[in-house]
Amino acid sequence: MTSQDTTAAATAGTALGAKTLSGMANAIRALSMDAVEAAKSGHPGMPMGMADVASVLFTQFLKFDAGDPKWPDRDRFILSAGHGSMLLYSLAYLLGYEDMPIEEIKRFRQIGAKTAGHPEYGMAEIVETTTGPLGQGIANGVGMAMAEAHLAARFGDDLVDHKTYVIAGDGCLMEGISQEAIALAGHLKLGKLIVLWDDNGITIDGSVSLSDSTDQLARFAASGWRTLSVDGHDPAAIADVLHQAQDSDRPVLIACKTTIGKGAPTKAGTSGSHGAPLGEDEIAGARVALDWPHAPFDVPDEILSAWRSAGARGRGAREAWAVRCDASDQKATFQQCLATDMSGLDAAMTAYKKSLAEEPPKVATRKASEMALGVVNDALAFTIGGSADLTGSNNTKTGDLGAFCAADYAGRYVYYGIREHAMAAAMNGMALHGGLVPYGGTFMVFTDYCRPAIRLAALMGVRSIFVMTHDSIGLGEDGPTHQPVEHLAALRAMPNVNVFRPADAIETAECWALALKADKTPSILSLTRQGLPPARLTHTDENLCARGAYIVADAPDPQIVLIASGSEVGIALEAQGKLACGAIRARVVSVPSFELFAAQDDDYRASVLGDAPRIGIEAGVRQGWDLFLRPADEFIGMNSFGESAPAKDLFEHFGITAERVEARARALVG
Repeated sequence: MTSQDTTAAATAGTALGAKTLSGMANAIRALSMDAVEAAKSGHPGMPMGMADVASVLFTQFLKFDAGDPKWPDRDRFILSAGHGSMLLYSLAYLLGYEDMPIEEIKRFRQIGAKTAGHPEYGMAEIVETTTGPLGQGIANGVGMAMAEAHLAARFGDDLVDHKTYVIAGDGCLMEGISQEAIALAGHLKLGKLIVLWDDNGITIDGSVSLSDSTDQLARFAASGWRTLSVDGHDPAAIADVLHQAQDSDRPVLIACKTTIGKGAPTKAGTSGSHGAPLGEDEIAGARVALDWPHAPFDVPDEILSAWRSAGARGRGAREAWAVRCDASDQKATFQQCLATDMSGLDAAMTAYKKSLAEEPPKVATRKASEMALGVVNDALAFTIGGSADLTGSNNTKTGDLGAFCAADYAGRYVYYGIREHAMAAAMNGMALHGGLVPYGGTFMVFTDYCRPAIRLAALMGVRSIFVMTHDSIGLGEDGPTHQPVEHLAALRAMPNVNVFRPADAIETAECWALALKADKTPSILSLTRQGLPPARLTHTDENLCARGAYIVADAPDPQIVLIASGSEVGIALEAQGKLACGAIRARVVSVPSFELFAAQDDDYRASVLGDAPRIGIEAGVRQGWDLFLRPADEFIGMNSFGESAPAKDLFEHFGITAERVEARARALVG
């Protein structure tokens, strides 16, 4: 939306008049307190406190069309303080989103309702991202603003020109991820990012002063933000400060001084309105204080009509955008990006796999990942990579992607700094925005720092690709602080995450192809620091890793089945050779993905695993291996933290060797 569009919209909103705007805000307050009361659960205070701010934002500034919720050039709105979800649901109903009838408001927090306790992406059209874990929404917003800046730099502001608005609370600003996110946003000078802080001074325990005395305006200013303040209950002042924020060369924080539970006669301004129903008597008093004599869930026609007009206010801007898009000579490329069209990937990957089979390389899978990314980034123009200050170790930068920075938003590589948590959450924001497939790297052990964002990616079903290198004791001398032991098991325990642990360059290429095509599932690539011998020596067009596990080396009527992932596939293959010298026939099964193998039918799984005794081999803990191993089978891996020593010495020290596999196999065969 141009500055003229914004000014015109604001003028139209002002024409509603103070009385109408007050009534519109009170509709949010009433629906919120009524829905929480009906559910006997929820958070009425924040929606009641921020109702005035939200009313001005949605009626005068936010560029959207309730009739086309997924319009690509809409402004993004994120409720980072997701506990106040009834603010968002009330807006959806009032604005006329087709999927949010009043019946959904009445079903707040019930099974199958679109009105979940915290906003969930994919359940209601107005929800841009799942929030609730505080601080995640701010970091998602940074990622969305980054995506907008990148696509605008590539395609121009005729096609891409929108803002990202975030409502955040005190809790969002206390969470550590917020500092990572705001520092990154300030450094990148993301001028189309506007955060509205609900400065109500209250947390669940009581006054914010019990636990915090941070000068948030000074903090944001020190991180490179423009800071503004406003009375959050003065619509004219709110409109004025939002006008000031429209054209900025850096992100903007607006501190909105509000009263939590505004209108509640005894609980307003207290923690009593934060996270529990107000109660019948308090609601009755609030109706009097707010001059809202209407029955629960009843919104007068004149108020509802004003809201519905606001919901249609952006239709003209959307139609004008569609005309510009149709006339653009970049339309086809732009639509390919929006669709994240993978049609060019298969042929490129097949040719690349053939070249690997012709000259199988002995490389670390982190290097194999870099090699595969060279193919991916050439074939797909919508990937955007990065690393949390470990570019040379994660091998995530290929060719001349160019740095994504304030001086050049067209760059395709982000230097996140030492901000693993914000990186993962910003990646989610980019994926949610659309038009990009983000990947980002750090060490596998630091999935602990990324885990909340990885979990939300899984819950939302978004394609964020986490490149996690140095994936076992094989990283060597950095020692147990950096050696993942339990991490593979912990990540595999999370629903809707594909954890890939490839054994060589060909498997790494196949796992990259699978991660890129899993558009409803985040992926983790678990990659080695140490070089690995090739496991696959012949070419096949089929992506064998898509089965999750497959026979990489067989023997007739095998007496023992050796099952391994990643770097331990080489150990299994070496053990197979040693066993053959003693006339013991061993099958070797490579397991790049537990999740994909679990999805195969019983016949396929039985054909791979067979009936012979089995040994599982992985430089991690045993949890999760029951997918492959029966009670009488054995596991060779880790049951403690690691040590600081060269990788070869560590594998020998912990007994993860071909010799030990051979000995245990002989004992099982008898």
